[in-house]
Amino acid sequence: MTAITLKNVRKTYSAHLPPVLKDVDLAIEAGEFCVFIGPSGCGKSTLLRVIAGLEDVTEGELYIGDELMNKVPPAERGVAMVFQSYALFPHMSVYENMSFGLELAKVPKDEIRRKVLEVARTLQLELLLDRKPKALSGGQRQRVAIGRAIVRSPKVFLFDEPLSNLDTALRAQTRIEIARLHKSFPQASMVYVTHDQVEAMTLADRIVLLHTGEAVQTKGSLAQVGSPMDLFHRPRSLFVAGFIGSPKMNFLAGTVQAIAPGRVTVATPSGALLAAAVDGSRLEPGRPVTLGIRPEHVTSASQADQTLAGPVDFVERLGTATFVYLQLGSGEMFVAAEPGDSHTRPGAALELGVPAGAMHLFDEHGDALPRTVALPE
Repeated sequence: MTAITLKNVRKTYSAHLPPVLKDVDLAIEAGEFCVFIGPSGCGKSTLLRVIAGLEDVTEGELYIGDELMNKVPPAERGVAMVFQSYALFPHMSVYENMSFGLELAKVPKDEIRRKVLEVARTLQLELLLDRKPKALSGGQRQRVAIGRAIVRSPKVFLFDEPLSNLDTALRAQTRIEIARLHKSFPQASMVYVTHDQVEAMTLADRIVLLHTGEAVQTKGSLAQVGSPMDLFHRPRSLFVAGFIGSPKMNFLAGTVQAIAPGRVTVATPSGALLAAAVDGSRLEPGRPVTLGIRPEHVTSASQADQTLAGPVDFVERLGTATFVYLQLGSGEMFVAAEPGDSHTRPGAALELGVPAGAMHLFDEHGDALPRTVALPE
């Protein structure tokens, strides 16, 4: 089993440009499924390519297992990469595409055939081995690309947005197949880059959320590393809270009104006084802060210790859930999740519960204050 360790990794393309990656300290456990996610331009694909050896490390150290990889060529790292574009040879059959790497490695033909057929059975490609890529669907091509990686028995699987070119139904199907693949090869570490939160939340053992822009220079590239539910329930910053979740967390600007043990009361622009169950020992009255609550944690007014009210501006009906958009008195939009069969209509006056135990609080620097009431794991 192989772990991946990055120690103070930095990547720059020019001495005159800011670094793309900075202060990356990360340990990916052996057999772990780790997902890199973040805004466009945050460096998640660059970080993947650094692990693969397709990009050099400017500073720092990269280990796969116990071996320093900074100067090791990609072909000798024991990694297999699955690209967004499939990268199949159009003139070769499925069998030939899957066996090509083994042939280059001078593996005996009998062993090549055994490995290809075994992987083809796992990925349900047995009936497609004689076809050329042009005769395959997008999902089938992606499975071939994954199969080509598997037959090499790599120490590490690297996936660079492998589902981006698929339609919604195929994305869901292939996502399940990748999850099954992880179970079939528990000894291999898997690193997966995506911009899709659903993929990140459903596939990852741990999520690595990367900063972008100026935040990289001041805070480093890693915004937060943790389990999917850790990032969802316990974001360390406004950035993490606003990035994870769809719709994103509601934010209300305000100023500290009062501080009590385990509780901070905030005055909001609409005139409402709202409390959050957090440790406010490092705050003082009058300080600017930001309250946050996820749409999923908003309740009916009768079930909460505090409420917000306003007219309904817009309603999104998704079948499984209904998202209701309230217009607050300060002009801010506030989103609440209701059951899929909700009868709420635009224009209705609505009062919603915003429990103090579900509220988050962020200081003027965007850092989260410690919660005093635990949300689910």
